[in-house]
Amino acid sequence: MDRKSHWETVYNTKNPDEVSWTQEVPQTSLDFIHSFKPDKASKIIDVGGGDSKLVDFLLDEGFDNITVLDISGKAIERAKARLGNKAQEVKWIQSDILDFSPEETYDVWHDRAAFHFLTEPEQIQTYVGLTKKTVTGHMILGTFSKNGPKKCSGLDIKQYDEQQMETTFQNFEKIHCKTEDHKTPFNTIQNFLFCSFKRKQG
Repeated sequence: MDRKSHWETVYNTKNPDEVSWTQEVPQTSLDFIHSFKPDKASKIIDVGGGDSKLVDFLLDEGFDNITVLDISGKAIERAKARLGNKAQEVKWIQSDILDFSPEETYDVWHDRAAFHFLTEPEQIQTYVGLTKKTVTGHMILGTFSKNGPKKCSGLDIKQYDEQQMETTFQNFEKIHCKTEDHKTPFNTIQNFLFCSFKRKQG
């Protein structure tokens, strides 16, 4: 089964309380975004946003230039249904991140969902090249740490430590990394590594 089919099946068959990544309040992501002190017109993209509630909080805070990208059309449908009329204020993009061809650049790139599913070197390099071309300001990446799971949703993932993250994204200056225990809706613990970066000048 290809990646798109896999994720369409997940979102067609499971509710938010049945998938491990659900967060009622994505506090760590919000804290990192706030640390950049972006203005409300900043272009923010949530990569692999699915039906994450990050977009809800950003809209409530008055951010008005938000893009959500996900491989699953069903995930985007669910997010739109939850947001109701507010969904019209968001740009929605259905695409595999490896096929994404952005028409604009972004001040803030956020991803706690997609990057760690890229396990082949050429996939990782494609992603790195995409961020190099597309991110003009800051980036937040949440991945599974070395103490995290080795699989997610039945798929292999790649674990990272702080040094690997810094080495992988050499066009960015690492600002801060922290590990976090994410409690899933079914009361298991997944250890994440979150890192923030700033685009290097020149």
